Amino acid sequence: MDSQKEALQRIISTLANKNDEIQNFIDTLNHTLKGVQENSSNILSELDEEFDSLYSILDDVKESMISTIKQEQVRKSQELQSQLSQCNNALENSEELLEFATRSLDIKEPEEFSKAARQIKDRVTMASAFRLSLKPKVSDNMTHLMVDFSQERQMLQTLKFLPVPKAPEIDPVECLVADNSVTVAWRMPEEDNKIDHFIMEYRKTNFDGLPRVKDERCWEVIDNIKGTEYTLSGLKFDSKYMNFRVRACNKAVAGDYSDPVTLETRALNFSLDNSSSHLNLKVEDSCVEWDPTGGKGQESKIKGKENKGSGTPSPKRTSVGSRPPAVRGSRDRFTGESYTVLGDTAIENGQHYWEVKAQKDCKSYSVGVAYKTLGKFDQLGKTNTSWCVHVNSWLQNTFAAKHNNKVKALDVPVPEKIGVFCDFDGGQLSFYDAHSKQLLYSFKTKFTQPVVPGFMVWCGGLSLSTGMQVPSAVRTLQKSENGMTGSTSSLNNVTQ
Repeated sequence: MDSQKEALQRIISTLANKNDEIQNFIDTLNHTLKGVQENSSNILSELDEEFDSLYSILDDVKESMISTIKQEQVRKSQELQSQLSQCNNALENSEELLEFATRSLDIKEPEEFSKAARQIKDRVTMASAFRLSLKPKVSDNMTHLMVDFSQERQMLQTLKFLPVPKAPEIDPVECLVADNSVTVAWRMPEEDNKIDHFIMEYRKTNFDGLPRVKDERCWEVIDNIKGTEYTLSGLKFDSKYMNFRVRACNKAVAGDYSDPVTLETRALNFSLDNSSSHLNLKVEDSCVEWDPTGGKGQESKIKGKENKGSGTPSPKRTSVGSRPPAVRGSRDRFTGESYTVLGDTAIENGQHYWEVKAQKDCKSYSVGVAYKTLGKFDQLGKTNTSWCVHVNSWLQNTFAAKHNNKVKALDVPVPEKIGVFCDFDGGQLSFYDAHSKQLLYSFKTKFTQPVVPGFMVWCGGLSLSTGMQVPSAVRTLQKSENGMTGSTSSLNNVTQ
């Protein structure tokens, strides 16, 4: 009966996953269909605009040519009209002179005839008819303004759609996810020397498999990629996966997208738990600051034996009557001198990494992990349920690893930022210089309960970075760590 029920549960789970997969594909098809309709409408509109632009250019060229022809017509007409007018005037004067000369032949008096002959001779010498050019200044030929658009017609007849690059192919084997960076590599299905650049798009998701249409983030775009791979660096891995797709572009148009690829980007993400922090801590998602006005004076009267002999100085309390009682009542997880705040996510397995940076004026702080059972008066490192490194710059500078009220002084400079590596299954908690990845200290233990990141701060503040993969340098150091670090048993039995 039980085995049949388990088998049925597996069948139900398989069917549910398949239904979800089919529904996602239906959403994709509907989205694609809508895209076809919208894009077709846009392309038709662009086609109309392109042809209207051609028509406009042809109309402009035609008007310009018509204007040139008319101007040439006017120019030649004016030249011929001027020449014609000159000839008519010359002919009129010449006919008058001819008539005068003909009449002069009938003069009988020698003296008058001689006078008339001299006048005729002088007038003939000055007559415009003998200075005229009897050749037209312009011809009636207009062939120099004829056109032949046969080549242009052939060009227009060859108009066609732009050549579109084929879709690239992303090679998942060549893609790399490491150190909060993702390198995506792709290739073209065939050589295309017309490609000018590539466009890569990506988005974060919590769904494996093909990208979903609904309930997803927008695609981020990286344009003008000249090579066939691209690396995104400095990412915060706050989702389980990332989708990637690539398209090729020539000088004119972009081609189809590649088939999308989903890469895993799991990392520990947590925030500081504001609801259970000490009253004297001002807590936001990723930062905590000491707030001396946050608590009432009565907290300083509460003493627990865990706090006796504490090396952490007791700061002066300031009572602020304006703080709502409801807020004080909801934040009593830690009290006394346990100025502690925990992460809101428990670690139950796997390897995880996060980083912590202290403000420059921070007097005292601790960074580590603890079981959820950490007492409300307990300070990190002073019980057998917490492990940490502690920095104290009050009165004297100390840097130490702490567990079960034992202290191991660390003879290394305090880094600007501390990296925390927790290998729950391997029973290891290591601290690193986040910049150089120098190992500061390592605890070896066996975690018997889930642990939560823990932070204690006094006079100053801490900022937290999560969503980080275990750095490659840290993974490499883990392999050669034996003989280089201490364990909980090597801690000096000294009460801080």
